[in-house]
Amino acid sequence: MRKSHTLTGPVSGRTTLLAVVAALTALAAALSWPGRDGHTDRTFRVWHWNIAGNALHHGAVDDGLAEAAVDSIRHREADFVSLNEVCRGQFDRMRKLLAERGWPDGPGAFARFATTRAASPGLCGGTGDYGIALFSREPLGSSREYLLPSDGTAEHRRLLCAALRDGPRMKFCTVHLTTSNAVRSGVPVNVRQLRAVLNVLDGFDAAGQAYIIAGDFNAQPDYARLNAFYAPSASTAANPANTGSHRELDDADKAHCPGYGEWTALGTPGSAPPCGGRAKIDEIFVRESRLAGPYAAVALAVPTSCRGLVRCSDHRALVGTVRLRMP
Repeated sequence: MRKSHTLTGPVSGRTTLLAVVAALTALAAALSWPGRDGHTDRTFRVWHWNIAGNALHHGAVDDGLAEAAVDSIRHREADFVSLNEVCRGQFDRMRKLLAERGWPDGPGAFARFATTRAASPGLCGGTGDYGIALFSREPLGSSREYLLPSDGTAEHRRLLCAALRDGPRMKFCTVHLTTSNAVRSGVPVNVRQLRAVLNVLDGFDAAGQAYIIAGDFNAQPDYARLNAFYAPSASTAANPANTGSHRELDDADKAHCPGYGEWTALGTPGSAPPCGGRAKIDEIFVRESRLAGPYAAVALAVPTSCRGLVRCSDHRALVGTVRLRMP
């Protein structure tokens, strides 16, 4: 089993690259500087976690989940936060905790929530809606939800994106895609959803905008349906035949299955991961053409501090750092 890192503990000597990137982040978290081509370069730290807020916590807001997440977000100095499988009450609790710790409070200032299933008696303990969410350490401006093709279930999957208020050409997105491969109109639903997400991202790029997207894609990096995401330069024996325009922030880790990265899911992996062990289905993607320096990611150990549970989630949080060439 690969080495993991705790949500709030110090990052051990994973790679020299990660240490360098972390140092860059500490120096430049709130700064930008001109790149060699005259563009502005910025370093971002991204924190993503599928919290199993309904399946394991049943909507609870008082079992330590919110505190575990917020403590890690602050310890890891995240600029952007992506949450999947979150109940509305849990989102509100995390937003309140972050605001108390200095994040830019106010109506719509730094948080967005997208409902994928409306409140019902058997969902989130009957306490409210269920969906995906994002936070930003800088104030947010406009946001938009993109409805994805239906998988035939009660859940209406969405892509949620928000722009920085003071940098509207920089967007952060979160998504949680279906596990279904049911064929509709000749194409599996999971492929249709991936194509819809990619269409939105390609539109951002065509408009000269930068973006980062994080989420539970319910697809391992070596799956053929992700070939259209990963750039050919990311191709390895563990992740071949790529044709897309993106790099995933854990794909350059030489110590953990190069091209694939560290596992993130405790459950059944689907097909066997190319390097063995458990599956990676949570990813953080950036446009390859926007890369302006080194990048890296680390999967964190699942916390055990949630009352009444062996583990706080069936996923590990994924934290990535990347330097981008800004528009």
